[in-house]
Amino acid sequence: MIIQPANRTGSVKEYYFSTKNREIAAMNADGRKEAVINLGIGSPNGRPPQAAIDALCATAVRDGVHAYQPYVGIPELRKAFADWYARWYGVKLNPSSEIQPLTGSKEGILITSLAFLNKGDKVLVPDPGYPTYSSSARLCEAEIVTYDLEESLGWQPDFAKLEAMDLSGVKMMWTNYPNMPTGAPADPELYRRLVEFGRKHGILICNDNPYSFILSKEHYSILAVPGAKECCLELNSLSKAHNMAGWRIGMVAASADVIYEILKVKSQLDSGMFRALQIAAVEALAQGPEWFASLNEEYTRRRVAAGRIFDALEVRYNPDSQGLFLWGRVPEGVSPVELSDKLLYEAGVFITPGFIFGKNGENYLRISLCATVEVFERALEKIKSVI
Repeated sequence: MIIQPANRTGSVKEYYFSTKNREIAAMNADGRKEAVINLGIGSPNGRPPQAAIDALCATAVRDGVHAYQPYVGIPELRKAFADWYARWYGVKLNPSSEIQPLTGSKEGILITSLAFLNKGDKVLVPDPGYPTYSSSARLCEAEIVTYDLEESLGWQPDFAKLEAMDLSGVKMMWTNYPNMPTGAPADPELYRRLVEFGRKHGILICNDNPYSFILSKEHYSILAVPGAKECCLELNSLSKAHNMAGWRIGMVAASADVIYEILKVKSQLDSGMFRALQIAAVEALAQGPEWFASLNEEYTRRRVAAGRIFDALEVRYNPDSQGLFLWGRVPEGVSPVELSDKLLYEAGVFITPGFIFGKNGENYLRISLCATVEVFERALEKIKSVI
């Protein structure tokens, strides 16, 4: 390399699943009799709503739709997001000023961090939690302050411990419910306490909410709490609940002044989302309860099938967890990393070790529900052959 990379890149590593997927691809290319069954990443394998596919195809062949699109998204999409929030979460949003479409909500984590964090600012990050919260903070040269999520408290924050912490310099706090990786649900009281905490300490509560339709009968938004817009933003996405992960369509909702700061950063990074994708997203957001009922019938079957794998491994888990994953504690004396490696290299099945989500995940494994029941059954056969 003719020059040295920026110092900030030294603070992060390549995303764990990026390296693991390359390793699995290499194993599959090395003449294996049967491909590795990857139960790691949460990439939905179902079909998106047919109306969205039809809208994408119909729009893509039209003249006049292939130019740059508005940085703020087309009005039809912003209105569709506002209607979606009103219908399912009971939250009223101004589509012209309180919503910003994103190229997937993962983009929003970094953009939000760039918009609000200076070097040395502090960020509260859950442990266990999504690694991108930490890596985005590091890329902004901010200081990460972890807060514990513990099984004994239902994987919710311990507010007494939070209040006892040194919160000086803390600017943002990341939250995520239904929680990834643990599957712990949200509830209105949790969101009320988070809003109260943010307002009391002048902290921007950033709620990442892509799993609220998966295996949950009630759908909650932190923005439904009175006064939440004073101290909160919320990320959401079509990736999980609409089987559209590869389409990269997400959004952030917040007060107009927060959205404007995010737009200032986002408008430097891209030139708008392809119009056909935005029109397709409008159709996806219009889906009724029958769509989610069918989706969750399938995920319920998959959760049971994934549970049989944990049963075989003597891993303890919550059979009623929400979201796209099953999270389980391994028996005493068992190393999740060693067990994960044994299953990968001997059985050809990959299950994620929980350490990648933080120290509080070190005794856990996570199974993605993004595979068919038949795949789970085949994985179980392969696992039983080596344990």
